[in-house]
Amino acid sequence: MNITLSQKIFLKSALKFLPKLSDKNLVKLSYLIAPLIPSQHQGKLRYVRKLIKKKHPALGLIRRLLLDLHPNCREKFLENFFFGGLINKTKKRKELLEKGLAPCFTVLISPTMRCNLRCEGCYAQNYKKEDDLPYEVFDRVVDEAKRELATVLFTILGGEPFIKKDIFDIFKKHSDAYFQVFTNGTLIDEKMAQKLVELGNVWPQISIEGFEYQTDKRRGKGVYKKIMRAMDILKEAKVPFGYSVCVTRYNIKEVVSDEFVDLMIRKGALIGWYFLYMPVSGDKNTELMPTPEQRNYLRERRAYIRSNKPLFIIDFWNDAPYVKGCIAAKDYVHINNYGDVEPCIFTHFAEVNIKNMSLKEAINCHFFREIRKRQPFDENLLMPCMLIDHPYVIRELCQKCKVHPTHPGATTLLNELKDDLDKYSQGVHQIYDKIWEEEHKK
Repeated sequence: MNITLSQKIFLKSALKFLPKLSDKNLVKLSYLIAPLIPSQHQGKLRYVRKLIKKKHPALGLIRRLLLDLHPNCREKFLENFFFGGLINKTKKRKELLEKGLAPCFTVLISPTMRCNLRCEGCYAQNYKKEDDLPYEVFDRVVDEAKRELATVLFTILGGEPFIKKDIFDIFKKHSDAYFQVFTNGTLIDEKMAQKLVELGNVWPQISIEGFEYQTDKRRGKGVYKKIMRAMDILKEAKVPFGYSVCVTRYNIKEVVSDEFVDLMIRKGALIGWYFLYMPVSGDKNTELMPTPEQRNYLRERRAYIRSNKPLFIIDFWNDAPYVKGCIAAKDYVHINNYGDVEPCIFTHFAEVNIKNMSLKEAINCHFFREIRKRQPFDENLLMPCMLIDHPYVIRELCQKCKVHPTHPGATTLLNELKDDLDKYSQGVHQIYDKIWEEEHKK
């Protein structure tokens, strides 16, 4: 469902008054917008209004979203993502759930696995242009997700997505959709930034490992400076962007430090994604995984950052209680460059291929239905994952369902790492069971 006429009129009128957006006027704006918001979202709106009245640091993020973006980028975010997706597709998502179908909030697509970098331990150099997802399949998936699944957001991954030249044709053709692109940032220049301004419906998320030493150690000498330059270009062009961190045992304190987070805010980032390192690419050990204690430290720092910084961060595992546990095969799926439909970006196993069926048929395959039957895997929603928190689940599912590995070394997770992951899971339980009982359950 596209933005309604009343919503469009409201936006056009409200955006004229942005230069006069005092705290008092922001509160007024929240009341004006209320009639356009479905009843199930009114509680969230009241919560935001409460933050504004308290002069919470989150107010700074709201101001940055409304005032610091190019008008075209701001309008596309509000029209395509906020109203057209998040708000207007609520009813459709509810109807799909009632029919037993999975209304994918976001569909993840890796149109290519090619990359211009050669990061330590990465496998992207093994892929060729011929391995890319065909344009017509990419196009069809986006179209079906919009029409059939009430998808709010398309998440584009790789490889390096911007290496695929026809990706901008997809963004332009689906001008009523909203895309976030996880990118290494090194291909972003002034020319690309201008394209992003003209499109308005693309939000880059730039991968970074920490400061210069950690980033260049992982991604190659000079990459950190290129990332800093890309952020400056996007900020100057007023294109919204965020950053993405793969949290390891060795960079965890750095990437949630005040120094690093403040740098990202100064550079112009509006959002920060934090993903735990996962041994899913044939890694023979779990050495890079953050310890259970470090994982809890990330949870504590996440709470601090949200309460004190004008930045929204997403801690993919620790935020699971907000979405009722694991969302794989339900609120999101991943389609890789070969068309294999995976339950999540970390689960490199699939039963079906999108080239042979519709997206609605794919997400209703036996493998996905079995995953959804078991979700959540534990009443303790701080431990949502069937790969590292409840590894017996993925082992049982791979035996029960007719799946195949979609990446070389994927079965290492089931076999060689079995004992290590069971031990890790026990360690997480020891810490998080107590926390869940004391803080979250009540």
